[in-house]
Amino acid sequence: MKQGFIALILAAGQGTRFKSDKIKVLHSILGKPMLQLVVEAVQKLKPEKTCVVVGHQKNEVMSALSSSKVSFVHQRKQLGTAHAVLAAKNVLKKDSKKDLLVLHGDSPLITAATLRPLLSQHIRQGNSLTFMSAELENPSGFGRLIRSEDNTIRIIEEKDATPAQRKLKEINAGIYVFKVKDLFQALPKISNLNRKGEYYLTDAVEILAKQKRKIGIHKTSRAEEVVGVNSRLELAWVAEILRGKKIKELTERGVTVYDPQTTWIELDVQIGMDTIIHSSVIIEGSSKIGNSCQLYPFVHLINSRVGNRVKIFSSTMIEESRIEDDSKVGPFAHLRPKTVIKEGSKVGNFVEMKNTVFGPRSKAGHLTYLGDCEVEEKVNVGAGTITCNYDGRKKHKTHIEAEAFIGSGTELVAPVRVGKKAYIGAGSTITKNVKPEALAVERGKQTEKPRWTRGLKKK
Repeated sequence: MKQGFIALILAAGQGTRFKSDKIKVLHSILGKPMLQLVVEAVQKLKPEKTCVVVGHQKNEVMSALSSSKVSFVHQRKQLGTAHAVLAAKNVLKKDSKKDLLVLHGDSPLITAATLRPLLSQHIRQGNSLTFMSAELENPSGFGRLIRSEDNTIRIIEEKDATPAQRKLKEINAGIYVFKVKDLFQALPKISNLNRKGEYYLTDAVEILAKQKRKIGIHKTSRAEEVVGVNSRLELAWVAEILRGKKIKELTERGVTVYDPQTTWIELDVQIGMDTIIHSSVIIEGSSKIGNSCQLYPFVHLINSRVGNRVKIFSSTMIEESRIEDDSKVGPFAHLRPKTVIKEGSKVGNFVEMKNTVFGPRSKAGHLTYLGDCEVEEKVNVGAGTITCNYDGRKKHKTHIEAEAFIGSGTELVAPVRVGKKAYIGAGSTITKNVKPEALAVERGKQTEKPRWTRGLKKK
């Protein structure tokens, strides 16, 4: 916007209809609190500053927005929307000549593209107040827009509306742009003589109209964006809309999503061109996937990085880990936090790794646990190998040097180092370092008692 404005987002209410111990605006939608989605939409318009009114669980709200460039206003008692705006009076006293965009923190579908025409109209017309309306087929729960014969305008909340007024379909979207000076002249005149005993910001419309202030109405065609979230079902409905938009955006950038109905991809996820996502895949957080990858059914990624040309086979879980180019992982693998799979490596079925660097072109085909481990290049880890990294009090490190061969059923009791090109015989329990190019075998001597089972049959 050419003319500077301030944004004020109302987020102090508990949201009792949500039936939760957590304040409503902190409930997550595709990886982000719904309040954060509103803040991001507003900040795309580049306001001079963004203020958030907090009340219930204010510390949690402030923590959730700690990475956003916002300031906070504390509404000590929640006595209505007009009271919430009044709480910001001291913060805004130096901005009396500015415009103020006011909206609610529980409208996560709102976009900058929908807000921009409202602001433009307000500036163009030089209004004291411009507010957004929309026409809904089912306007239940919204205040109705009342246009009188004398051209005065007012908004009446549904609980205070007559049956005839409730039939009106043009609603107040709860998004306003005020001249700050006019707003704070009107707020003291607002009464709480209504069924809820609250101070409604909507009453400012009628007050300013009676003062002959210039009021504009911006009727948006994007009615779905102004619907707030007041129940768990509405939360799911909003998540479904945003999920569809995210998948559409990815497909337009060259990503194949075979079954959008079963695929969950959160808002901050990035996926490269020519990557294929099969059905029932979940990708969370800030995960980033490169080009020409394949993610097979029931893969689940959380805050992980995947390089180019990577294949992740079915039913694999990857948490806060990194997989480099041309690697293969799964099926039924589990990469726990701080795991790095280096270029060209293979991690097979029923392999679990945690806090492990698995070297370039190394292989762990199946049934293996590597924890707190550093594996260099071209290492072969046989089936059933485990690192014994925890002694009951501390975690210890295992280091396997390049081109080592670890036989099946090996236990590596950390701290221990296996040297370059060393061999470990199958079924060994290794408690001491193994020198490079050495063969290490540690087993009990096999004994055999002839005809021993005959005695069992007689008993």
